[in-house]
Amino acid sequence: MYKGSCLCGKVTAEIAGPIESIIHCHCSKCRKNSGTAFSTNGFVLKAHFKITKGQNYLGEYETSPGKRRYFCKTCASPIYSASSTTPNYIRLRLGFLDSDIEERPKSHNFVNSKANWEVFEATLPHYEEHEPGRENFQQKTQ
Repeated sequence: MYKGSCLCGKVTAEIAGPIESIIHCHCSKCRKNSGTAFSTNGFVLKAHFKITKGQNYLGEYETSPGKRRYFCKTCASPIYSASSTTPNYIRLRLGFLDSDIEERPKSHNFVNSKANWEVFEATLPHYEEHEPGRENFQQKTQ
């Protein structure tokens, strides 16, 4: 069981299952949403994710058709995103977690969009777009 909270603590959640397909995303939307060089995200089954406090503090923003980002309305901490392409999963922002996790990132994605001042972690693969096999994961989740 993983636990997470936003910066102000008004939104808390529990994750009762594994975090899959963790990546560092360098796309401009993730950079802008996080205010950092990249966002570290992992897929979690919706059935395993439960807001335990502060549902009424959860705000949302549609970044593109079928894709919504969820955040705390008080402190603006990014929490997760949801996409119509993976309807049974959410994409959790791992900075939200208070618990240590067992899973580890597997790649850097959208590296052509990275900030020009960023230096990559050399040991992970780098991809211009999604990591290979993402289509298979999306098909598996539907």
